[in-house]
Amino acid sequence: MDHPQGVAAETLVLGGGCFWCTESVFKEVRGVLDVESGYANGQIDHPTYEQVCSGRTGHAEVVKLVYDPAQVSTRDLLEVFFATHDPTQLNRQGHDVGTQYRSGIYVSTPEQASVARELVDELQRDAVYDQDIVTEITPLAAYWPAEDYHQDFYERNPTQGYCMAVAAPKLRKFRDKFKALQREGVPPHRV
Repeated sequence: MDHPQGVAAETLVLGGGCFWCTESVFKEVRGVLDVESGYANGQIDHPTYEQVCSGRTGHAEVVKLVYDPAQVSTRDLLEVFFATHDPTQLNRQGHDVGTQYRSGIYVSTPEQASVARELVDELQRDAVYDQDIVTEITPLAAYWPAEDYHQDFYERNPTQGYCMAVAAPKLRKFRDKFKALQREGVPPHRV
């Protein structure tokens, strides 16, 4: 994804389970300039996938979004986030179990934290979910990019079993619910 010159971009880091799925959704959002899979808020520097999967590093699998707030708001991004994963599951998403799969919003600014808390309060008040939202909202303390083979995983492996079973339904949900936020020119093979 290209970064237009002169854009006052913002960064937001989200953990919604396996980063392959979350990355695939946000690559289709208008105004998102870059999406990178990585690891956030753990205790060791430069963690490997294997270390993170052990559950002993404290990292969450995340995507780092760089976005143009003139094209897409923080709230819009968070609405997509909450609609495309289950924020009521503690330390898991479906069959992916462990603290590395926790639901998290890792903010760069107090304004992002405020928007996130307001949206969570609204979702709880409106009883959108049958259970309480367990998404952590905290400042981004540390971020490390995931290995190259994790980047653009769905795009490179759309027929891989996990991608077909888990990522593709999330993409369909995004496309059905957020037509106004869809980036133009997304290849049709992506679901």
